[in-house]
Amino acid sequence: MSDVLLGSDNHLRNVEALYNGHQGWLHAKLRRRLGNAVDAADLVQDTFARILASKTVVFDEPRAFLSCVAGGILANWCQRKSLERAYLKALEHLPAPEVPSPESRLLILETLHEIDAMLDTLPPLVRRAFLLSQLGGMKYEAIAEQLGVSLITIKRYMKQAFLQCLRLVD
Repeated sequence: MSDVLLGSDNHLRNVEALYNGHQGWLHAKLRRRLGNAVDAADLVQDTFARILASKTVVFDEPRAFLSCVAGGILANWCQRKSLERAYLKALEHLPAPEVPSPESRLLILETLHEIDAMLDTLPPLVRRAFLLSQLGGMKYEAIAEQLGVSLITIKRYMKQAFLQCLRLVD
């Protein structure tokens, strides 16, 4: 299957062939990596859903291609799980009356995932300046000094980060 897939019917048939030929292999690989068949099955489904949604795909090396796509999905999944564990650990320190309801926890986790995804879109220095300001409570002058940039640069970084936050709200 070393051709570029352009037609939607052709694409669907080729993704189906890719699934039929390699789904079991990918599931076994992810199951070994995660130690969990259920999560592995979810990631396999996400991998093929992403491939199916793509417009143009080259399947020269199907297993290498699947490993690459699944690797990105696995990295995102691990990041989400890490964020969830940190949030649940923080909840353990709250007095019982202050612990959010399961519905509120789900909404908070979804919001945290959206914020995390937004932060990932920012350039590293912009993200670091934003986090130092918002989580570290540092003043812009101190951030500029720590990052070795001018105050006006920090103000530009913060503007960029806040604009990205506003886009998230829309």
